[in-house]
Amino acid sequence: MTRRRACPPAPGPLEAYAAQFDPLFGMLAQRRSFREYVQGLLVPHDRHKTLTALAGAEPIVGAQAPAVQRLQFFLSESTWDAEAVNARRLELLLEDPATKPHAQGVLVLDDSGDRKKGTHTDHVARQYLGSVGKADNGIVAVSSLWADERLYYPLHLRPYTPARRLPKGRQDPAFRTKPQMAVDLVQAAVAAGVPFRAVVADSAYGDNLAFEDVLMAARLPFVLALKPAKGIWTPFDGRPTPVEVARRLPWHGPQRPRPWTRLERRFRDGHRETWWAAELEFAGYGPDRTWRAIVATTDPATLPAETTWYLTTNLPRPGSPRAKDAGVPPADLAEVVRLYGLRNWVEQGYRQVKQELGWADFQVRSDRAIRRHWYLVCCAFSFCWRVWFSPEAPTAQPPEVVAPVHTGRGENGRRSTSGPLQPRRAPLVAGRAAAGARLAGSLELPQTLLAGLVHGAPALRTAGAAGLRRHRSPTPSLSPGVTN
Repeated sequence: MTRRRACPPAPGPLEAYAAQFDPLFGMLAQRRSFREYVQGLLVPHDRHKTLTALAGAEPIVGAQAPAVQRLQFFLSESTWDAEAVNARRLELLLEDPATKPHAQGVLVLDDSGDRKKGTHTDHVARQYLGSVGKADNGIVAVSSLWADERLYYPLHLRPYTPARRLPKGRQDPAFRTKPQMAVDLVQAAVAAGVPFRAVVADSAYGDNLAFEDVLMAARLPFVLALKPAKGIWTPFDGRPTPVEVARRLPWHGPQRPRPWTRLERRFRDGHRETWWAAELEFAGYGPDRTWRAIVATTDPATLPAETTWYLTTNLPRPGSPRAKDAGVPPADLAEVVRLYGLRNWVEQGYRQVKQELGWADFQVRSDRAIRRHWYLVCCAFSFCWRVWFSPEAPTAQPPEVVAPVHTGRGENGRRSTSGPLQPRRAPLVAGRAAAGARLAGSLELPQTLLAGLVHGAPALRTAGAAGLRRHRSPTPSLSPGVTN
């Protein structure tokens, strides 16, 4: 057997991480390009992470440089398997005690879009883009993530193809709605052996009956958001909406809260907030039914839109008749709110992955190259966690003990009052490199990136108080989701 040629090592601890992917690359050029690509993604984001930037070449005029062309070929034409690389990435996360998922975390489903010009790039069309909050020309990805109060990382992803790009539109056999794609991602997470307490998603998925039916058929617990008065909740036949039912609940102040339950939510930036939660009963929902409806808010008197959640879950209430035979541990109001609060990691992570690691900076057109870029970004982000928990970094601490010194917006949009999160010093990736060398920079960037995720992290577990189906439309169907 021919001996495999040695690959030029990546700087510092990045080499140890990259070497674990070497069996997936059959050629020396692939192994070298993998290191160069991930290394380039970790460089400070002083310019877009295009191929010329990743290779350290001058924009436009440097596009034909050998280093740029090598990365271009690696991304677009080379024969490596992106799904196999992602499977290896998840295997490493699941093996590491510091990042191994557990049954108290959640599986978060979400979609997010970014602007892209033209129409020749696969999946690009005019559609709603979460990053800009409106319809524009761009590309959307549906993704799954695992999260607990301590960390989060992406699992799988799929690009969404709008119906207008397919020959037969929505009737085309290749068309998949976002909730349908989300079901595939749930199945992929289960197949990968990722444990979780519940599937969590926003109202784009929570108001989709067929999506919930699939989760129920698979006996998977979920906590999903509901639109206050839209979608399937549009009033008909005198049936109320969630917000209307919540407004009917009496509120006599904190001294006489019933039927509301007081919850104290503690955030990573150190501040605490008092929330109130209550069970809703209407249209097939109830505390002892298969589907529960719950309202959680900071002010039961006014139900402010920005800090009020309307949730549905199939987790049984403690002490209910369903609790004995449900097959999953029951969840009180505090637990349901805790689980949905973990969804905040998605929003925090989007800012870091997109602003620092160049998620949307790719300049390739094919579906294969786009997926490869996204999964390489996931590899770079997973390397950041590896650095954070690395015993070789003596000053590194787990995220939960970072000092709460942040100025920014918390999970519910409110501003916290403490100062900016201070980055910790860490050893350089290329500590002995000459000044000006185009190397990966330092481990300070990955650690600072993750520190930015910590400040607005979801609340820790909080203390709280200890069926029939809702009305369905005659022909419910899966429809494309929309990111809030």
